[in-house]
Amino acid sequence: MITAIVGANWGDEGKGKITDVEAAKSDIVIRFQGGSNAGHTIINHYGKFALHQLPSGVFYNHTTNIIGNGVALSAEKFIAELQSLEERGVPKPKIMVSNRAQLVMPYHIQLDSFEEARLSSRSFGSTRSGIAPFYSDKFAKIGFQISELFGDRAYLEEKAERIATLKNIYYEYLYHQPKLTVDAILQQLLKYKEMLAPYVADTFDFLYNAVREGKNILLEGQLGALKDPDFGIYPMVTSSHTLAAYGAVGAGLPPYEIKNIVTVVKAYSSAVGAGEFVSEIFGDEADELRRRGGDGGEFGATTGRPRRMGWLDLVASRYGCRVQGATSVAFTVLDALGYLDEIPVCVAYELDGKTIDCFPTTAELKRCKPVLKKLPGWKCDIRGIKKYEDLPESARNYVEFAEKEIGVPIHMVSNGPSREDILYR
Repeated sequence: MITAIVGANWGDEGKGKITDVEAAKSDIVIRFQGGSNAGHTIINHYGKFALHQLPSGVFYNHTTNIIGNGVALSAEKFIAELQSLEERGVPKPKIMVSNRAQLVMPYHIQLDSFEEARLSSRSFGSTRSGIAPFYSDKFAKIGFQISELFGDRAYLEEKAERIATLKNIYYEYLYHQPKLTVDAILQQLLKYKEMLAPYVADTFDFLYNAVREGKNILLEGQLGALKDPDFGIYPMVTSSHTLAAYGAVGAGLPPYEIKNIVTVVKAYSSAVGAGEFVSEIFGDEADELRRRGGDGGEFGATTGRPRRMGWLDLVASRYGCRVQGATSVAFTVLDALGYLDEIPVCVAYELDGKTIDCFPTTAELKRCKPVLKKLPGWKCDIRGIKKYEDLPESARNYVEFAEKEIGVPIHMVSNGPSREDILYR
């Protein structure tokens, strides 16, 4: 059985916690896209962790964790995360890295930073992790696949020379930076070979056999549907596909085996980075929600930047669930809203004087305004409640209103930061 856990919105929906909970029932957990540009926050008996590269199954001894071929692998950050777990008392996890994954190189990170600085106020709000340059190189066929590190040295030298020639046009003439050297690129590759050698494997073959044996496999998505380059708020999107369907490609699995698609929706909205955000709120109203949200506030797990805040956007969430092909919804951070007398919810958009309930392309989204409906608040702390039926009536009504509007059953409700704070319906 293959289950995918993915986001309905801009990311930051609480996927890490849901993946952590579901990993307890899984034999294999796979990261299938993205890189170190987003983090999943997990709280367990070892402490609080923000995972950027590692799959969220690393806290379970019975789980094999895989970095899939679709991932943008930053080798230094991967090793640093593993060391950090060990230093904090987490048993050494079982990790496999696909030999078909490709490497984020130092020049990807530099080019990302240079371009964001050059764009200035027109920048994409990048985390400057090298993701866009990495995927550009991958599809331009000038990326380094991990398998190449273990091949012919002369081939690596020739490729490094070819890449240095191309990149130095940008370094010298566009960004006015010191040029790359072939030797520096080559030495970096040899360093990565040594670092990654204990983990590299043919994960495609491993997963082919795991599917035949009926193993429980969990696909862990990064960011959310609205950051997908095809179906998201283009161009303010990420550079890898954030959809459950891509799990088949990014991990090397049969698409028809992905049976369960758990799509995570937050009880309000938040986002890091630039882009259209119709239900966004500002000022004291946003500051209060940001302070109460998440665990210790709404700040990016990778960047530390304050997240942009907004009310639950049911237009965007319904669209995100449809794009993901959601079979169920996990509704998170409901506990953060307990301070409100009334809770605004975005139920439609106003576009050029007309009310619409569909999510348009970015060109039209720029002109949309939120149509808000206010629902009664419950004015109490709901953390610690163990059964959905024991929630205040207004809290249950809020969940059930969202469920009806989204059109997908909400099977899980999160009412606190820890693993145990999950209510099942």
